[in-house]
Amino acid sequence: QVQLVESGGGLVQPGGSLRLSCATSGFTFSNTWMHWVRQAPGKEREWISRIDSTGILTTYVDSVKGRFTISRDNAKNTLYLRMDSLKSEDTAVYYCTKGTDTHYDEPRGQGTQVTVSS
Repeated sequence: QVQLVESGGGLVQPGGSLRLSCATSGFTFSNTWMHWVRQAPGKEREWISRIDSTGILTTYVDSVKGRFTISRDNAKNTLYLRMDSLKSEDTAVYYCTKGTDTHYDEPRGQGTQVTVSS
């Protein structure tokens, strides 16, 4: 069965960095577009980034462009999100999910909490 397990979140000061990981199984990771989405308290879920199966094509929401970097290791079936210059508005639960170039599946993991606060 499909499994996606996020990790790497935590409490970080504004301006700090974190790297999130998403370990996957149960599907052919190397052939699949992957996405990161996030949900802040009281807000709707927000798509933030996607990456194609090769890792070459990446796209970001404007609010994280230049600060976040999505990547993948197809040999390890793992997706990453490097987050730099973190801001308080980045505080949210972050989820990885699979999909296509135009769609992402409903997140099924527990997510990982990122809190940016001094």
